[in-house]
Amino acid sequence: MMQLLDLGDVQLHYRVDGDPGGAPLVFANSLGTDMRLWDAILPLLPRTGLRIIRFDKRGHGLSSLPRAPYKMGTLVRDAELLLDHLGVTDSLFVGLSIGGMIAQGLAVKRPDLIRAMVLSNTGAKIGTADLWADRIATVDAHGIEPLADAVMERWFSRAFRASPELALWRNMLVRQPAEGYSGCSAAIAGADFYTTTASLRLPTLGIAGSEDGSTPADLVRETVDLIPGSQFHLIRGAGHLPCVENPAEFALALGRFIAGTGHLRETDDRGNT
Repeated sequence: MMQLLDLGDVQLHYRVDGDPGGAPLVFANSLGTDMRLWDAILPLLPRTGLRIIRFDKRGHGLSSLPRAPYKMGTLVRDAELLLDHLGVTDSLFVGLSIGGMIAQGLAVKRPDLIRAMVLSNTGAKIGTADLWADRIATVDAHGIEPLADAVMERWFSRAFRASPELALWRNMLVRQPAEGYSGCSAAIAGADFYTTTASLRLPTLGIAGSEDGSTPADLVRETVDLIPGSQFHLIRGAGHLPCVENPAEFALALGRFIAGTGHLRETDDRGNT
């Protein structure tokens, strides 16, 4: 069921699926997408033992549109307040791209909220200040449409770009509010988690796509290597959104990580643990 949480400066759209008594599994999506990014993954996960939480970042999807720019600390705080509202502790947090940056920030700020995390197609730092300044200037002046074709090339493999499905994701991108895209771009531009992520000590899985033009596999590997004992999984032939291009392999890697961290919570028919 779709719900809104009023945090004062933003109304955050979120959804909870799965087992009400299950272990919390939280998904945070990428720049320019909404929570539908994960739709193909959910049916491939265990049907019991997981309480699945998704949300739209501020300025994206059905969340409200505060005035840009945003700071990464604000996006981390949004996720923090949502999980506190839902009574979540010890979650397994899956973040893709900017969602992975939110995961890194939240794991440092509130280690009680995250016991394990998946950093998918992300980095401790993504891009340069000049790159993001140019992108923000374009979006503020002309909207997202002028960037859309180049973004599709970075997001998806050549094979996927030749499929009819590409239009769905291009439409999703250009229909995000321009100010939300610009605001979250500013948050990425100002974020550098190399020092803080290196202080983390929690089970971590990095997932990368071999054809990712936004956060190359080497960046993802470099980032998770900051955390001792981390794992890394490369999905060959996929781009920036491997959960879209190859949901079966993504779900298999995630499922193995869930099992390996003992994150499934057994419940009875009444939802009691």
